[in-house]
Amino acid sequence: MEQDPLPISALQHLAFCPRQCALIHLEDAWAENRLTAEGEILHRRVQSGDVTSRGALRAWRALPLRSERLGLIGIADVVEILKAEGGGTRALPIEYKRGKPKIHDADRVQLCAQALCLEEMLDLPVPQGALYYGETRRREIIAIDAPLRQRTEELAGALHALIASARVPPARFGPHCRSCSLNEVCRPRLSGRDAGRFLERARGEL
Repeated sequence: MEQDPLPISALQHLAFCPRQCALIHLEDAWAENRLTAEGEILHRRVQSGDVTSRGALRAWRALPLRSERLGLIGIADVVEILKAEGGGTRALPIEYKRGKPKIHDADRVQLCAQALCLEEMLDLPVPQGALYYGETRRREIIAIDAPLRQRTEELAGALHALIASARVPPARFGPHCRSCSLNEVCRPRLSGRDAGRFLERARGEL
């Protein structure tokens, strides 16, 4: 891609909500809530930049990532490099998240993007990744399979198109809005019919 590289975290935002992604990455909007604060604390524990070894396993923390093909940059919380006894080496990206596994695929897309970066950078197969959730305190192994790869690559293209357009999509109120830290900035309930009712009421009061 000829465009400037975009952060992998923006893919996670886009998969969660295109409007949230645009507000953050086009208008520099951000707001802390309990969920974002807990996530930041969890990431501080793993982003030391240390490299540790145990037998054939080496773990890299806060590893910079880049994909020229997808136009993405980012940082992996942890990448484990394992040398198999029979030969060959595999990389396993591990992304740390607060809470528990989610219904939507935003976390899986972010993890897959890290895997695609690693394959391009290290020329190593990355058939799996792992999501570690602070609430469950265990890894969830994620297959970096063909459907997830396709979804991630399509979103990477959509992300570049969104940023190039410089347009913030309209709000679409849904269950995901309850956990969004930008709820007060976005005001999703004032979109569509809700916005129409609000304007009608405002005109009446004037």
